[in-house]
Amino acid sequence: MTRPVRLGMLTPSSNTALEPITCAMLAGVDVSAHFSRFKVMEIALSEQALRQFDASEILRAAELLAHAKVDVIAWNGTSASWLGFDRDESLCEQITAATGIKACTTVLAYRDLLRRIGAKRIGLVTPYRRDVQERIIANWNSAGLRCFAERHLSLQDNFSFAEVSEAMVAGMIEQVVREGCDVAVVLCTNMRGAGAAERLERGFGVPVLDSIAVTLWACLTAVGCDPSRVHGWGSLFTNPDLRAATAIPDHDDEGVR
Repeated sequence: MTRPVRLGMLTPSSNTALEPITCAMLAGVDVSAHFSRFKVMEIALSEQALRQFDASEILRAAELLAHAKVDVIAWNGTSASWLGFDRDESLCEQITAATGIKACTTVLAYRDLLRRIGAKRIGLVTPYRRDVQERIIANWNSAGLRCFAERHLSLQDNFSFAEVSEAMVAGMIEQVVREGCDVAVVLCTNMRGAGAAERLERGFGVPVLDSIAVTLWACLTAVGCDPSRVHGWGSLFTNPDLRAATAIPDHDDEGVR
């Protein structure tokens, strides 16, 4: 009997959207998702807020996931967008060294995906404060990921992000698409963009990449599962050009490939 595939995901403690949406995407797929939390209450650039993402706290949560004998451990969060891509590269190395399990992250998966599809004009949608948004745009631009249009909600309390309705998130996506972006990115794993992706893609013909969906795609790809087994959640899972992409970081940070 073949052992079932188990995906391990590290989750901010105040996140309420990530787990149910991930499980909904996996409905009908013989893959299970398992979650471990560490304390994240706010998203800001203060010393206190940045300390939440200390690697030692994340590694403790990763070691608990290893007890479930998961096949991959994903940091299902976007903090490296304002802290720097190198933070997630180092985190993946530390997780694998501590647990012996391959690791991936939301932000590194975004970098890989956006380079592979040749995105030139990214529409960035987040719930974050302006200063956080500006830091993200600077970091992404320096990695060759050009943020062409943006919308943000100036929220700080992480719990509040999931209280934003899917309709409001969809409206923000539509706004950046209408400004001329060639891909829309919902950058937050506690925001409800995944459910609107397929409908908006049909209407506008532009890929919509939601963070929760991107992390699941990265996990499935990392363990050799065909992402097309996930139905109804957008072109991310059905585009054959992305099925051979790797979700494991290659540490190449020089320009657009």
